[in-house]
Amino acid sequence: MSHDRGSSGAADGAPPPLFHVVLHEPEIPNNTGNIGRTCIATGCALHLVRPLGFDTDVKALRRAGLDYWPRLNVSEHDDWQAFLQRGDGGGPVESSRMWVFTTRCTRPVWQAELRRGDWLVFGKETRGLPQELIARYASRALTLPMVVEERSLNLATAVCAVVYEGLRQCVERGEVVLDGLGRIDRARGGG
Repeated sequence: MSHDRGSSGAADGAPPPLFHVVLHEPEIPNNTGNIGRTCIATGCALHLVRPLGFDTDVKALRRAGLDYWPRLNVSEHDDWQAFLQRGDGGGPVESSRMWVFTTRCTRPVWQAELRRGDWLVFGKETRGLPQELIARYASRALTLPMVVEERSLNLATAVCAVVYEGLRQCVERGEVVLDGLGRIDRARGGG
């Protein structure tokens, strides 16, 4: 089962999301809060796949100082299968539009053509995505290159890097327009 919280995005007249950022079993509320802020700033939707390592009820969010959360286009999904079925009315997720991010592959993010509306899937902070998901979507697995000595980036940092690489590609192709101040122009197709 899936549940929407916050803004409903396209349903309230806003343009469709630039990307769908998917967090598979996130554990650290501060990372998810930071990612939510990135999603708001770039016009992306956020999908949280349970179990979560924190509470997302309104009282807990207010206590955490996430006053921007009501403006976020966010959905919670009971598990991976519920996410794939998208019980929130959006229809099944197309695997051809899904990218999974892992340190356990060699294809850098910039070798993929990220398109508006793609699904960007990230794993939990301590273990990343389950190996079976990486294997299932092996042809859609991407990484952010790092020096050999480092094991991973912070989840919020990785999401931000990927979203902005995708935004760069969309601007370059003319799918997203920036206004005269370098901001995403929502009135002309921006997130």
